[in-house]
Amino acid sequence: MPADPVAKWEEFLRSRYWDDLLELADSYPDERSLKIRFSDIDKFDPDFAEELMENPEQSLEAARAAMLELDLPMDVYMDRAHVRIAELPRHFKTRELRSDHIGKLLAIDGLVRTATEVRPKIVSAAFQCQRCGFTFFKEQTGNKFEDQNLKCMNQACDRGGPFKLMLAQSKFVDAQKIRVQESPEELRGGQQPQTLDVELEDDLAGKIFPGDRVIVNGILKSYQRNNPQQGKSTYFDLVHKGISVEMKDQEFEEIDITKEDEEMIQEMSRDPEIYENIRKSIAPSIYGYEDVKEALALQLVSGFEKNLPDGARIRGDIHILLVGDPGIAKSQLLRYMIKISPRGIYTSGKSSTSAGLTATAVKDELGDGRWTIEAGALVLADKGIAAIDEMDKMNNEDKSALHEAMEQQTISVAKAGVMATLKSRCSLLAAANPKLGRFDKYEPIAPQINLTPALMSRFDLIFVLTDDPDTKRDTAIANHILKSNYAGELVTQKAWNTDISQDDIDNALTVIMPAIEPELLRKYVAYSRKNIFPTLTDEAKEYFLKYYVGLRTQGQDSNKPVPVTARQLEALIRLGEASARLRLSDKVTLADAQRVVKILEACLRKVGVDPETGFLDADIIASGTTKSTRDRTKSVIDIIRDVSRESQGPASRDAVLDRAEELGIERAKAEEIIDRMRRDGDVFEPRPGMLKLP
Repeated sequence: MPADPVAKWEEFLRSRYWDDLLELADSYPDERSLKIRFSDIDKFDPDFAEELMENPEQSLEAARAAMLELDLPMDVYMDRAHVRIAELPRHFKTRELRSDHIGKLLAIDGLVRTATEVRPKIVSAAFQCQRCGFTFFKEQTGNKFEDQNLKCMNQACDRGGPFKLMLAQSKFVDAQKIRVQESPEELRGGQQPQTLDVELEDDLAGKIFPGDRVIVNGILKSYQRNNPQQGKSTYFDLVHKGISVEMKDQEFEEIDITKEDEEMIQEMSRDPEIYENIRKSIAPSIYGYEDVKEALALQLVSGFEKNLPDGARIRGDIHILLVGDPGIAKSQLLRYMIKISPRGIYTSGKSSTSAGLTATAVKDELGDGRWTIEAGALVLADKGIAAIDEMDKMNNEDKSALHEAMEQQTISVAKAGVMATLKSRCSLLAAANPKLGRFDKYEPIAPQINLTPALMSRFDLIFVLTDDPDTKRDTAIANHILKSNYAGELVTQKAWNTDISQDDIDNALTVIMPAIEPELLRKYVAYSRKNIFPTLTDEAKEYFLKYYVGLRTQGQDSNKPVPVTARQLEALIRLGEASARLRLSDKVTLADAQRVVKILEACLRKVGVDPETGFLDADIIASGTTKSTRDRTKSVIDIIRDVSRESQGPASRDAVLDRAEELGIERAKAEEIIDRMRRDGDVFEPRPGMLKLP
């Protein structure tokens, strides 16, 4: 330690942080933290900075004393103010912590898994002697309340009690515990993420929530394990006493945008090629998929939620489903979107349960052992994007858990006596494969997707991506992949191959360089979501109205299916708002309406068309059955009933098929309908070849 650490801190604060101190004094006690960058201490005196890292408790105590001794121009005594050290040079993962780190100042990097409620913690207990009435204070430094072996501080008394705890005179501080887990994407194969408990006090408490990615700067402490049966253990557990918290991934609304950034963003929005530039900035290493990338750009900004006077809420987030053949970069698109979006969570279908996606009730080990709710992936992704890969591999019970989360954007939990409704205001981006691994081009597409109709109907856009051989397109994709790999090879080899120049690397990287840098794109999207809330122009309203009503007119004929539902109209409005937001416009124009109708129409034509009639049929997505199939099924049921009445017993399968052919139903189609009805229990066979209705 320096000869006089308090004087050293005074010198540092005067020279580097005087204005910040004046600002703090002006807003005290509402603001109680003086944030100091570690790099400033290191520049001031490297030995002093080293001492802070090695003996943080004594050094920070000296810093607080120095802050109180400074002669500030305003008359304020900041006895509850804190010195908070931030931006430490190295960030540790939990698995890297060793016994040598105990008592040192260090930064822990990770994802907040759970957080307890904020509760008062006693730091200075006031005890009153019941013999002489004298009141004295006992500092409470550890986690166990110290009230044993006390002696009265009154020298005239000097007795060992009894004492009464005086709550009104004791000092309390707000306290909270959080559990920080290692970021899953930084783990090697086979590693499980480790966790570390962190204690936060005073103005740090209550500001961290599950799902936040944080860097916690603090002092690593240890405490002895204690087993009631075996007594005290030789093994100790670690706990991190947080002194400052830095948010690693903010919500879009919290991203810091400077005046220069704002000017650049405004200039970008005036570029007529803004849609093209944003599209080129999404997963540039993946060739093609212009329509999908445009939809993903719209999903980044999304529409905005509306709360109506009657209490109803209309969601603004856009849900997108990508269904396609294997090997067409669906997973890469998902992973890129998660990197671009703050609070992005990636999960894979087979390894996800309904509890892991939504929420589960667990015993609260951090707090007092009560049952508490632990948030799942969709809650952790609140105000971000949740990506679910291999969605078709999920169990049906787990898929059903997504219904409420997608439409109402809440998750209701009633488990172990705990009832709660959690927010899941996230956009869902899902990827799935066809039932048989690859699409059969001769069969309708919708039945080949292994998702329930109720779930599919909640997606605003469903893209069907097929891998069809095409010499021209295949050549372009192959060239793009070869150039991308070559650029990666040059970057890797440059470390030891001096013949490779930076110009060579830059030239090779042009093929995968985004038109807008990812960080600037994040700021652009953040600015848009925070400041732009467009309204529909009369022209856009009229265009949406004519398109929707024009399609619905088809359904007025009883022989034709209902083409679209109100859900598609709401999707168009959300997409139109997102289109206007992308160019920072407060009006959804006719051009926006035309653009999003074109995208939705392309999706509907792929998934929502009855291949037999060529008409759009909303029931394909909403119920999984086309109107033509439903009509044929009704006819087959009538035939079975008539044949059964004529034969006064079960109907012969052959007789039913013959009668169906006479009515114009193909024999193969009629057999398919009978087989499906048997599976669903709508008809059964009392003996082979005979059919009977329930």
